[in-house]
Parts: sequence; C-alpha cells; structure tokens
Amino acid sequence: MGPSAQLWQKTFAIRIAIAIPGVTRVPVMADLIKAEELKNRLKKIPEWELEKKHIERTFEFDDFTECIDFVNAVAEVAEDEEHHPDIDIRYNKVRLILSTHSKGGLTDLDFGLAERIDTLSE
Repeated sequence: MGPSAQLWQKTFAIRIAIAIPGVTRVPVMADLIKAEELKNRLKKIPEWELEKKHIERTFEFDDFTECIDFVNAVAEVAEDEEHHPDIDIRYNKVRLILSTHSKGGLTDLDFGLAERIDTLSE
C-alpha cells in the first residue's frame, strides 16, 4: 500500500472514531415499541415492571458477594449485547433499569437483554 493510501486509511479511521466515539462495531438500530405492544412484550418477562419509559427489576441475593457475582454476569451479557442497564446495588439487592436512551424509551434491545438477564438468575 502506497503512502497516499495509508494516509487516506488513517484519515478515514480518525473520522469514523470522531463520528462515533467509543464504538468499534456498528450498533444495532432499534425502533421504539408502541404502547399497545408493551403489554404483550411484558408477558415474556413477568417479573419486570414497566415504568414510564423503562422497565426495571430488583434481584435479591443472600449476601453482597452473590450480588456482585450477578452484576459481573450481567456486565458480560450487556457487553455481548452492546446494550447496558443502569445498575443500583444495595448490599444484597440489585436493581436493573433498562431503556434505550438514544431512542427515549423501550426497544427490542431492552426486552432482549431482560430475557437474557432473567436466565442468569434462574
């Protein structure tokens, strides 16, 4: 590869990095789920509660160590999905809040992640 091609490649890579900071892969595009569809979607994850523009669930464990182990497992799944919950840890309780902030509400990403998280607590 010649010097001009290398310069173009570096310039292109820098422009991509500036346009999408911190993103190494193209994110999955998701649309907001309509209000009438939310009830059907919640049937698949009955332990999650719908709040205005997010879903949430609190998990309870025997002690702090189990709590942290669970959070670490959630972190692995969230990284795999490239979708991250808000996490609140209170000794033996973990509250997870899911919402697609970039869309201002709930999308398939939230429900897919909730289903995967549910399998961690079984």
